[in-house]
Parts: sequence; C-alpha cells; structure tokens
Amino acid sequence: MGIFSRTRDIIAANVTDLLDRAEDPAKMVRMIILEMEETLVEVRASAARTIADQKEMRRHIAKLEKLQDDWTEKAELALSKGREDLAKAALVEKQKAADMAGQLNAEIGVLDEALQAAEADIQKLQQKLREARARQNSITARLESAHNRMKLREAYAGARVEEAFSRFDVLERRVDMAEGRADAAGMGSAPKTLEDEIAELRASDKVDAELEALKARLAKREG
Repeated sequence: MGIFSRTRDIIAANVTDLLDRAEDPAKMVRMIILEMEETLVEVRASAARTIADQKEMRRHIAKLEKLQDDWTEKAELALSKGREDLAKAALVEKQKAADMAGQLNAEIGVLDEALQAAEADIQKLQQKLREARARQNSITARLESAHNRMKLREAYAGARVEEAFSRFDVLERRVDMAEGRADAAGMGSAPKTLEDEIAELRASDKVDAELEALKARLAKREG
C-alpha cells in the first residue's frame, strides 16, 4: 500500500508534516514523489480515456443525426404516397434516434465536468509534486552538508591528523639539529685581543693615508 490511497489524499496532504514525522525523511520524500508521479500518470490516462469516449460519442451522435434526417425523408415519402401509417412509424424511429442522441449529449456533459475536475486535480498534483521535489533538493543538500561536516571532523580528529603532526615534530627536531650544528661550528674560535684590534686600526689608518695621497696626485695631474 502506498502513502496515499486516493488523489484527494495527495492534494490534501501536508508534505512538510509527513517529512517531519518520518524517521528517514530522504526515503519518505522519495516514496512521496514516486506515488505522486504514478498518480499523475493514472489521472492523465483516465482523462485521455474520457476524451476518447467523448470523441466516440460525438461520432455516434453525428450518425444518429443523419439517421434522423433519413427517417424524416422516409416519413415525407410515405405521406406523399398516402401511407400515413408508414410515415408515423418512420417518425417513431426518428424519435428513437433523437432520444439516443440526447442521452449521448447528456453523457458528454457529464464527461466534460469530469474532465474539468481532472484538469484541476492534475494542476494541484503538479503543484504538490513541485513542492515535494523542492523538499527533496533541500533534504539532499542538508544531508550532503552533514556528511561533509562529519568527514571534516573525522579528518581533524582522526589518527591520520595525529600522525601528520608527529611528522611535523620530527621535521622541527631535524631543523633544531641543523641549527645546533651551525652554532657549534663557530664555537672555540679565539676572541680578538686588544693588540689585534689596535693593529687593525693602524692598518686602516695607513690605507686611508695612502688613499688620500693617491687622490692628491691625481688632482695635481688633472690641474
């Protein structure tokens, strides 16, 4: 058995309430959409049969109208030949055809009302179907978002993250070792003495004096 038993049940249904009460909203909305689609197909098929019935009735009515004309001609012929009894019998047959045509016209009127109701039902079913599909898209998006959040939580709290951070610790230790070796390489060098620093100053003074003498000679040549 489906969720709905009749077309009217679907039209009157509150899709939101159904989904709120469902243990598995995603499964429920799929079932609702499937049943709505099947019902829509059935209503359209019924409307198609009704239209076909009306067309057949109208063809029969056209034949009955032609039959009435034929019986009228026969009645006129009988009267022209003085056979009032035959004319009366022909008119009786004409009336039978007219009565049958009238019944068919009445049935067509009933079917017209049924078609109008079917058209209204189809429009309402389509609206409900659009509503259900919109809810399905919303539910699907929410489920996908929830799954993505769960994956992120697992990624940040899982063993792989702990393993990655432990690798960072190893790399940082290697950097510490490299920096330690560089610092150790400069250890043990003797600091400069006072004599060394004074000697460097004297050497610098000599270079400065020689530079000034060179500048003076060049200036004299150019002058």
